[in-house]
Amino acid sequence: MNSPQDSPLQAPPLSAGQTTPESRVLRLVRILLPVAVLAMGIAAWELVVRLNELPPYVLPAPSAVFRTLIADWPVLSQSLLTTLVTTLEGFVAAALGGVGLALLFNQSKWLEYSLFPYAVILQVTPVIAIAPLLLIYLPQQTAVIVCAWIVGFFPVLSNTTLGLNSVDRNLAGLFSLYGASRLQTLFYLKLPAALPYILGGLRIAGGLSLIGAVVAEIAAGSAGAGSGLAYRIAESGYRLNIPRMFAALLLLSAAGIVIYGLLALTSHLVLRRWHESALGKEN
Repeated sequence: MNSPQDSPLQAPPLSAGQTTPESRVLRLVRILLPVAVLAMGIAAWELVVRLNELPPYVLPAPSAVFRTLIADWPVLSQSLLTTLVTTLEGFVAAALGGVGLALLFNQSKWLEYSLFPYAVILQVTPVIAIAPLLLIYLPQQTAVIVCAWIVGFFPVLSNTTLGLNSVDRNLAGLFSLYGASRLQTLFYLKLPAALPYILGGLRIAGGLSLIGAVVAEIAAGSAGAGSGLAYRIAESGYRLNIPRMFAALLLLSAAGIVIYGLLALTSHLVLRRWHESALGKEN
């Protein structure tokens, strides 16, 4: 007799990376539903503006926003590049500073007890209140980058610290039993275990760095070729150029989505073969 494992009616087990037809349909539905909601929202917006004959300075139609986006693309694209560069610089500083300080905290509890409360104070202080002071004492571009760093720094620091302190005590005891040094325990046990926490903190910090850059750009309020999208939004509001304001806001939202998507993709690629958060249910 054939054993249950040899029965031809039983589907073979899925290997890592394989998906079932049901999971592929579900993934497609999860993509199509938000797109359908967005399309219906845009159509309703356009219909409301046209039926009520609303002027553009009150509420522009989506078609007017897209026309403005195309017509003003040379200016808006340059401003978008400025904002993205600032965001990237603040994000890199937050990632390096947060992970580096968390490693120091893990190696020295005295250092953690001494400095972590100040990191909390820095986090809970509104960046909109810090930006004017930074603009007084620092060059403008440096102040904007520091604001982007401030809001992105704490999530990386706190998540990394939590991950390093959440190592299985049995594994830590095993490393100690075999005589592993502190550096060996850090690099071969604690950092791999904390990696999901670090990547989670980086996903949060990416969007927050963009927010910090926008807040600092609004506080700086400088005009010229090097102005970011935040200044373009404020400038459009002063001039009642509401379609350009919506166009700049659309670019900012798209930039935030792309930043989060890239960081989420990076996290998935790093964790997909071994961590439960990135493994599919079918695995």
